[in-house]
Amino acid sequence: MAAGGDYGSPDSYRSPLASRYASPEMCFVFSDRYKFQTWRQLWLWLAEAEQTLGLPITDEQIQEMKSNLDNIDFKMAAEEEKRLRHDVMAHVHTFGHCCPKAAGIIHLGATSCYVGDNTGLIPSSGVITAHCSLRLPGSDNSPVSVSQLARVISRLADFAKERASLPTLGFTHFQPAQLTTVGKRCCLWIQDLCMDLQNLKRVRDDLRFRGVKGTTGTQASFLQLFEGDDHKVEQLDKMVTEKAGFKRAFIITGQTYTRKVDIEVLSVLASLGASVHKICTDIRLLANLKEMEEPFEKQQIGSSAMPYKRNPMRSERCCSLARHLMTLVMDPLQTASVQWFERTLDDSANRRICLAEAFLTADTILNTLQNISEGLVVYPKVIERRIRQELPFMATENIIMAMVKAGGSRQDCHEKIRVLSQQAASVVKQEGGDNDLIERIQADAYFSPIHSQLDRLLDPSSFTGRACQQVQRFLEEEVYPLLKPYESVMKVKAELCL
Repeated sequence: MAAGGDYGSPDSYRSPLASRYASPEMCFVFSDRYKFQTWRQLWLWLAEAEQTLGLPITDEQIQEMKSNLDNIDFKMAAEEEKRLRHDVMAHVHTFGHCCPKAAGIIHLGATSCYVGDNTGLIPSSGVITAHCSLRLPGSDNSPVSVSQLARVISRLADFAKERASLPTLGFTHFQPAQLTTVGKRCCLWIQDLCMDLQNLKRVRDDLRFRGVKGTTGTQASFLQLFEGDDHKVEQLDKMVTEKAGFKRAFIITGQTYTRKVDIEVLSVLASLGASVHKICTDIRLLANLKEMEEPFEKQQIGSSAMPYKRNPMRSERCCSLARHLMTLVMDPLQTASVQWFERTLDDSANRRICLAEAFLTADTILNTLQNISEGLVVYPKVIERRIRQELPFMATENIIMAMVKAGGSRQDCHEKIRVLSQQAASVVKQEGGDNDLIERIQADAYFSPIHSQLDRLLDPSSFTGRACQQVQRFLEEEVYPLLKPYESVMKVKAELCL
């Protein structure tokens, strides 16, 4: 059976990332049209630079190439690839067919990786940078995924600021712990995402062009074209690098750029996946506690069998896809480790899959998390009730201190509190009742010196420490300055495909 299929047909498999989840913009980046347009652009840049440096390439040939950058006969290219078993040469022939005058100078001196690898690195249309610094025609001219991530951080920052002082029960080991605030907990999420944003920017800024290096990276073919003129070969590399929008290219390559670049990029995306998974797991747990919910639309159905359910579908989707994203970094790790000498072709098929899936997955989870963060719902009364259940136990130390100040003995008070606490805990655990420790203290004459202070001693805000101040300082000193370069793209709302 022949490989491939009609991807628009319901009878053929199509990646759910493309058909269900990822944005049209990101899917376009991985389309054949976008890839092969970029190949043709690279061939044009190479020809223009070679002409400038004195090779016999005419203006007419250059113009012919310019006029046919998007005139791609995909059927012919597929037939040529089936005949030649070589994708790059198939497109060299296809491009040459519509550019008969330029056919002889297309791909002059280059190797397949000139188009394959450089297409993966060009900031304006590259596969690698698709999730770091992609600029799409008609877009806001800002890095797509960096903008997405910045918007998520911005939405969560608004959420954290609004609820900076709202007390909530903290958990360690998912067991009740000291109080924190809803805003402070949200800042834990934001801090991880800020690290991801900085890492995305670092990877984007560190990317270098493969450049014009030839078959094994020695530039021998270009040295021959320029009759041993080393300076012109250097200039050719520099000119094409600049045309592609890069400040620098690798000085050393084999046939490919080092596959450690792929490790660097997918490691950052995998780390982002871990952040999103943690955030959405927290939201799922809070939904179970009925303290917080993701957006739930009016017509949305939570369960086909249980009409009352409000499943955290968006957060579950993020966790599911984030797990996939985190595993994908294993592909470039293994690929880089087995690249024999100047290169081996067992990287090619693997990279077609893992790179595209990593970027499409990251695009999906960021868009979904933005949608979640734009509609988070908090239930303060539920939070307050849970605090009331646990706070009396946490307040015992404050009660002991107040009794000592009123003239009592710490040891006597401690024993009294211990006995009453055990009785109250028995009511909660054995009888399923509410925590009545405070009622027991109020009914005990021993504690009469502080009965009037109990409301103050049990004020939840007195148990949250500096959480509110920490939120304010964190947002002002770390988050807002990081988001400032993205102010122009903050108004874009997230829409889910499905």
